[in-house]
Amino acid sequence: MAKNIPLHLNVNNRDFDVTLDPRVTLLDVLREHLALTGTKKGCDQGQCGACTVHLDGERVLSCLTLAAQAHNRRVTTIEGVAKSDGTLHPVQASFLKHDAFQCGYCTPGQIMSAIACIKEGHTGSDGEIREYMSGNICRCGAYPHIVDAVKEAAENIKRESV
Repeated sequence: MAKNIPLHLNVNNRDFDVTLDPRVTLLDVLREHLALTGTKKGCDQGQCGACTVHLDGERVLSCLTLAAQAHNRRVTTIEGVAKSDGTLHPVQASFLKHDAFQCGYCTPGQIMSAIACIKEGHTGSDGEIREYMSGNICRCGAYPHIVDAVKEAAENIKRESV
């Protein structure tokens, strides 16, 4: 049996100190230890993207990331995307406007990937958006709406930064 290790996590700009088995995934820490259930457990094999979060600003699949890899690093989940006053992130607002979800299960991971896609500069065309969002599966088939939402959010973010 592995010996528990102490970890310091910064999640959504809040500090957490936990002691865990080194084999525990970031996804399980977020959901089971920190009660941040917005990040979804889909396939638990890195195939669906429902568990996408940001680690130091880069998107990662939290089901394939050990919590120990997040030690002393900055984690952002869907709960940390909106402003502290409740104002939605432009991607969240665009997803709502374009009905870019149906059942909603994949939506947190889709939004986290869309934010990263925009930050990475991969919104030059519908095809590019589809390619860089392809790691996130929507069983309901809301893909055209997701592409429209990402495209509009990218334009709005670009306009705001000028």
